[in-house]
Amino acid sequence: MSLALSIAERLTRARGDLRMGVPVVLTGAGGAALVAAVETLDGARLADLRGFGAPVLAITARRAETLKARAYDGDLARVVPPPGAGLDWLRAVADPADDLRTPMKGPLHTLREGPADLARAALALAKSAHLLPAALLVPVDNALTLAGTHGLTLLSLDEIGPALAALPPMDEVVSARVPLVAAAAGRVHVFRPEDGGEEHYAIEIGRPDRSKPVLARLHSACFTGDVLGSLKCDCGPQLRAALAQMGEEGAGVLLYLNQEGRGIGLANKMRAYSLQDQGFDTVEANHRLGFEDDERDFRIGAQILRKLGFSSVRLLTNNPKKLAMMEGCGLHVTERVPLRVGETAENRAYLATKAAKSGHLL
Repeated sequence: MSLALSIAERLTRARGDLRMGVPVVLTGAGGAALVAAVETLDGARLADLRGFGAPVLAITARRAETLKARAYDGDLARVVPPPGAGLDWLRAVADPADDLRTPMKGPLHTLREGPADLARAALALAKSAHLLPAALLVPVDNALTLAGTHGLTLLSLDEIGPALAALPPMDEVVSARVPLVAAAAGRVHVFRPEDGGEEHYAIEIGRPDRSKPVLARLHSACFTGDVLGSLKCDCGPQLRAALAQMGEEGAGVLLYLNQEGRGIGLANKMRAYSLQDQGFDTVEANHRLGFEDDERDFRIGAQILRKLGFSSVRLLTNNPKKLAMMEGCGLHVTERVPLRVGETAENRAYLATKAAKSGHLL
């Protein structure tokens, strides 16, 4: 019997370390590096990291484009901090909050030679921890000794590459009857991924026939819209309208997926909102932060539907990408059911951007 941690367990530990400002050690064919998330790094730890060597700052190509930095590695840029650059400089490069007030941060010198695999993995880890996609890397020798001496989490690229790309298995924890405004016959199922990630929920209305296409919606969590009644989006009205329609038809399944802010987390979503207040649309804001338009993984929803025994759906959505994803995951979509609710004066421009840039059918 072994008590050694699996790669999924070590990845979960690494995410927690980065969120607390603790560095991790990444190893690959091209060497090893101490890695820290810029967002949670403090001055003392930065000084400690510099004691091991000269750092390199990894940012995504989206962020590099905003900063007019050359992304020689394609999907990312490895920026060499200037001599004497401190925490304020690193955070200014990572966080676009003050871009308009202090637009000139360069010219930024970016690396062109050498492998970028460690930097790529560091950014993927930061994203999966719902932090700004900016990581500081310090090349090191004797990674195993270093990690053991300082009690740091050690990860190899051979392990984390497949693990980050894979969809963790999902287990149903419990289900219970919950009478709802939309339907007295409601049942909530709680699903937990085996990698220790966030739980997701399936709200089952009535007793849907597993042999027929089920009226279903994949709804991403939106704290501001679903809970606070924000007028900046149409999420809250869509949630309630979907449940109401399922109640009227007597059967349906709404998947409530914890992928806040299109998968970037609530803190980064609020950063995007702040950028929207500066005049950027929702897609531009995500790009300035260093994210793609949409970072969600809809495979989660397909897995849960299969776990519940469904093989075909009538999908309540305005997003054609969800249709393609469901089909790609082996779930047959027999019909797209439009869900056009919730337009306000405050979100009209947001909805127009979703239609023009993200392909939503509004």
